[in-house]
Amino acid sequence: MTRKRRNKTLKLAKGYFGAKSKHFKMAKQAVMKSGQYAYIGRKQKKRDFRRLWITRISAACKINGVNYSTFMNGVKKAGITLNRKMLSEIAISDPAGFSAIVEKAKAAL
Repeated sequence: MTRKRRNKTLKLAKGYFGAKSKHFKMAKQAVMKSGQYAYIGRKQKKRDFRRLWITRISAACKINGVNYSTFMNGVKKAGITLNRKMLSEIAISDPAGFSAIVEKAKAAL
């Protein structure tokens, strides 16, 4: 069982630089740390994408003569239930459609 546990950790450490892929003690530390980085990275990925979507929506709003916060307030009051990801995709692929959404948001204010 001990060998099985150690082999599992060494398998996870495969490809690591130097002794971290060969020696159990160093591999265990490296695998633990990489697991922490992976956990943190999954949270950061969500943050980064949300920031990207907001930046894209903000840029498209400025072209249409309204700032981001006013636009989002108008969208909420107009009852448009599109999330930021979809709004940013519309802003990129269909500027005319995004302009129509901006007009509805302005009318709802």
